[in-house]
Amino acid sequence: MEDRRHRYPVQLTWAGSQPGGDRPFKRHDRSYWLNAPGRPPIAGSSDPVFRGDAAKWNPENLLVASLAACHQLWYLGLCAEAGITVVAYDDAAEGVMTEEGAGGAGQFTEVILRPQVTLAPGSDVEAATALHHVAHEKCFIARSVNFPVRHMPSISIAPSE
Repeated sequence: MEDRRHRYPVQLTWAGSQPGGDRPFKRHDRSYWLNAPGRPPIAGSSDPVFRGDAAKWNPENLLVASLAACHQLWYLGLCAEAGITVVAYDDAAEGVMTEEGAGGAGQFTEVILRPQVTLAPGSDVEAATALHHVAHEKCFIARSVNFPVRHMPSISIAPSE
């Protein structure tokens, strides 16, 4: 099978540049903009615990969001292929990052996805549950990270009309 390569260009522009020179490390602005062709910009900053702006997306949020979105997209596609009708999907995903020592270097130790899936009446709950494992195996982002991505799905059936 032939390998296919896909490229994803992103432009990051620091929004904190101030005339008159640099500020000391602990006081510089951590804001930035993420841009990609044909998409709306994303305002970013560091996490507030690292002197960032709580109103903006940070790299930690974006990583967890990417894992949740990748899983959801694979899961919905697999359900559609299996003839399982999903009527609602919500995920309260959470990542855990641990800092090591006083230097501030850290790494993610796990991400937990908590998809709450509502299926159409008559759907096969067991098959729908099993597809979470398949979605995890197919998600390229989960396959690319070096920490566990766990799943705690909750599946219910929508009331009959």
